Amino acid sequence: MVEPGILLVDKPQGLTSHDVVSRTRKALGTRKVGHAGTLDPMATGLLVVGVEAATRLLTYVVGLDKTYEATIRLGQTSTTDDADGEIDGGSSAAGVSDERIAEGVAALTGPISQVPSSVSAIKVDGRRAYDRVRAGEEVELAARDVVISRFEIGETRRAGDLVDLDVVVDCSSGTYIRALARDLGAALGTGGHLTRLRRTRVGGFAVDGAAGVDALAEAARLTPAEAAGRVLGRLDVDADSARDLRHGKRIPLPDGVDAPRAAVGPDGELVGIVEPRGEQLKSVMNMPTGTKR
Repeated sequence: MVEPGILLVDKPQGLTSHDVVSRTRKALGTRKVGHAGTLDPMATGLLVVGVEAATRLLTYVVGLDKTYEATIRLGQTSTTDDADGEIDGGSSAAGVSDERIAEGVAALTGPISQVPSSVSAIKVDGRRAYDRVRAGEEVELAARDVVISRFEIGETRRAGDLVDLDVVVDCSSGTYIRALARDLGAALGTGGHLTRLRRTRVGGFAVDGAAGVDALAEAARLTPAEAAGRVLGRLDVDADSARDLRHGKRIPLPDGVDAPRAAVGPDGELVGIVEPRGEQLKSVMNMPTGTKR
């Protein structure tokens, strides 16, 4: 029997997120594997993978904020806004000062409205935007509100007409770093695209210590209780309350609980995800018994 849990994987460049899921299924001998938050083939870094019953937790992971390390190249535009596309334009960035770049970055920090790249995985009338683009269709996606809580410039490298910026970005779920690169280049009048992208954090999960794709079978997994507690905060309940929650009954609302929590029974198993309902607590997602490692 395959133990349920959350597996943190360090995705290498060149693989899709689905490739990682496929390798995990093969390595662990189960079909019940999913992931939260797609990474493009060009990107590397943290992919949160759910195994067996822990796939139920992925819906709570998708919306977490994230951290990325990236390199933005000013002076060129790309058909995909990243290094996987063809260079299709741009203007020299040689004369753009560090001060102007900093001003452009500051303007893209905080709450902003962002139009995703047309080659994103967003569905338009049931089909992925990138599939429509590859079929020769013109795709215009609606702007979305996102929050960039940190957009920090590290090293700046200048070579001829090009400027490469190493950046760190903390952002809300749904942010496209490719679009940040595109929009920064557009604001500076040079064009811009990504040449490197690495996700280092998803909520409380970090890429440090994550498993490589060649070590999936032996990699340690977070138990459902550990993972859910890290995402939502842990609420310990006694055996009677655990039983009632599993049976769909509500229990009295504990003091200080005003948001969803991971309810954990005295045996260390995740009972489920609970939410306040007036003066009571209700389970909105139950876990099967026997999910403690």
